[in-house]
Amino acid sequence: MKQALIAAAVCVAALAGVAPAPAAPAYPAGPVHLVVPFPAGGPTDTLARLLAEGLQAQWGQPVIVENKPGAGTLIGADYVAKAAPDGQTMGMVISAYTINPSVRRSMPYDTLRDLQGVTQLAESKLALVARADAPFDTVPELIELARRQPAKLTYASPGAGTSTHLAGELFKHAAGVDIVHVPYKGSSPAQTDLIGGQVDLMFDLLQSALPMVRSGRLKIIALASPQRDPAFPDYPTVGETLDGFEVGSMFGLVAPAGTPTDKLQAIRDAAAQVIQSPKVAQAMTDLGMTPVVSTPAAFDRFLRDEIDKWREVAQQSNVRID
Repeated sequence: MKQALIAAAVCVAALAGVAPAPAAPAYPAGPVHLVVPFPAGGPTDTLARLLAEGLQAQWGQPVIVENKPGAGTLIGADYVAKAAPDGQTMGMVISAYTINPSVRRSMPYDTLRDLQGVTQLAESKLALVARADAPFDTVPELIELARRQPAKLTYASPGAGTSTHLAGELFKHAAGVDIVHVPYKGSSPAQTDLIGGQVDLMFDLLQSALPMVRSGRLKIIALASPQRDPAFPDYPTVGETLDGFEVGSMFGLVAPAGTPTDKLQAIRDAAAQVIQSPKVAQAMTDLGMTPVVSTPAAFDRFLRDEIDKWREVAQQSNVRID
C-alpha cells in the first residue's frame, strides 16, 4: 500500500511537470577526519579517540584521528580552517585556541572568520597550587605577601601564551600584585621545580596536582572555578577573594567556516550522545574532565567571549609571542 502511494505521488508530480525532490544524502557520506593539535597520548588525544570510537559506531563510517601537533595548536587548527567545509573534517580545540588570537603576532588563519564552533565537549578545573611549605595558605595571605614583597614571588607555567600562563596574569591584574612569570617547556618540569622550591606558585590542572597534594609535596590554595567543587568542598575558590575570577581548561570541536548547518548539528548531536554515555563519561572523569554539551551557536558565543576576555588580559599584561 505504501509503495503504491509513493508511486502515485511520483506520477502526479510527473504529470504536473514537477520532478520529485531528491532524497537528502546520508551523513556522513564517507570517512570523517578528526584533527588533534597535539601528539598522540595526551588528554586531548585520548578524548578525541574516545569520541572517534563512539562516532564511528553511530555512523558506520571511519572516523580517523589525525595528530597535527606544533606551534601552540596553530598547525592543527590551520589544517581544519583550510579544509573543505563539507562536514568531513573537524578539529579538537582547547583553551589555547581562544588565547592565540590575542598573543600571537601573526596567525595563519582568522579564528572568527575561518572556523566555527560545533560543541564544547568538556572542561577541566584549574587549581592555584604552591609548594607544601610556602608561607601562605590562602589567597588573602598570598596577596598580602605579594604586596609586601613585589616581584619576589614567582609563578610557573608550561609555556608562554598557555591558559595557565594567562591565568597567572589575570590573577596578578585582579589582585593588583607583581608576581614574576617563569615559563617552562611543559607542565611536568614546571611542577617539578614548584615541588623543589625553585618557583612559588602555579596554576595547574586539578587532576594533575592532586597526586602531589595527597603525597604532601604541594598544597592547593584555591580553585579557579566559579563555585566550590562538591567533591572537594574544603577548597575555596579564587573568586571568593577576587570577585568574578574564573579560569578553566576547555575542550571542544570546531569545523571549517561554511560547513552546512545541518551537518554541524548532526556532528553535535552525535558527539553529545557519545560523551554523555556512561562509559565515556566515566573515562572523562578519570581524566579530570567534566562532560559539557552546547549547541553550535552557543559554543560560538562562548569562543567569542573567551577571545575577548583573553585579549583584554594580554593587552593589560603586554603578553606577545613572535
